[in-house]
Amino acid sequence: MTHQQQSSQIRKEISRSYQHLKEKYPILKHQDFWGLLIFLVSLLLVGINSYLWWTGIWPAWAMILVNAFFFGILHELEHDLIHWMYFKAHKAVHHTMLFLIWILRPLTINPWIRRQLHYHHHKYSGTLHDVEERGVTNGEKWSVKRFLLTADLVIGGLFRVRSLFKDIKQEVKNGNLKPDLSHKLRQYSLTGLIPVTIIAHLLVYLLLSSLLLDLFNTSFNTGLQLPVFLTTILEYCRPVIYIILIPNILRQFCLHFITSNLHYIGDVEQGNVIEQTQVLNVWWTFPLQVFCFFFGWTHAIHHFVVNETFYVRHLARKKAHEVLRQYGIRFNDLGTFSRANRFKEQP
Repeated sequence: MTHQQQSSQIRKEISRSYQHLKEKYPILKHQDFWGLLIFLVSLLLVGINSYLWWTGIWPAWAMILVNAFFFGILHELEHDLIHWMYFKAHKAVHHTMLFLIWILRPLTINPWIRRQLHYHHHKYSGTLHDVEERGVTNGEKWSVKRFLLTADLVIGGLFRVRSLFKDIKQEVKNGNLKPDLSHKLRQYSLTGLIPVTIIAHLLVYLLLSSLLLDLFNTSFNTGLQLPVFLTTILEYCRPVIYIILIPNILRQFCLHFITSNLHYIGDVEQGNVIEQTQVLNVWWTFPLQVFCFFFGWTHAIHHFVVNETFYVRHLARKKAHEVLRQYGIRFNDLGTFSRANRFKEQP
């Protein structure tokens, strides 16, 4: 079978399993209801969890872990919204959900711009101009730098933007990318960070600077301090930092680590879905999976059947994994870490 025939057969069999599941449980067909319910319950539990910390009932570390878990669910919900799976006929509700989820995950890029990059990702997954995956370290050799910058879209982006734009320019010269699309990709890469993502990262950098300064003072018995206006900003933003930013640093590191290593890049045949992803569910990734709602378990399924909700993917993943194995989709190809996420072994 050609890869197109294999992909088509995988889609048919997984779609059939989804259909059987919905016939067995008809309530799953009400996507708008489930999307809104998951959204509201997540907001409620984040609010209760944060209140318990704020009033001193709940320790900070527990609040951070719980919020990171629910922000991981909201990320999956945003991903479904980007594919217009909820409230397509009620755009005011759709865009309100998208906006509120973004504000609760402000270290990510503008979701309306991400929609364009994500559609490009599906169409050109694994190519050198797959900006969405290149933006989260995919394709880079593993190093201390990659590890430290895995969660960072701003400073991390500055480190990789030159290489990314160089590859985009070369792809245009090679005839693999149209010049107008090249311009849009470069524009999206920059404007998607303005202003929310950059502001959120600056607060994180300020917090990190304060912690490092405290460590330096303790180690060398000095009395250095940040300028008063910066310490005032830190104190004023303390609720935002603890309730939203720190949980999202954890969530974003886990998601970027998982997604950048389950996607292949650099030598993937364009349009060949068979080569685009693997299932990454090896046991030691479990702590990371918790905070990105087990993204590594189900994202390969999504590449074959795009327009299905994340909760149905999870409910039907056992059958889907059987189908993926049958047609040779890789599971836990840990060699990707030494191959800089290339699909093939490097010479």
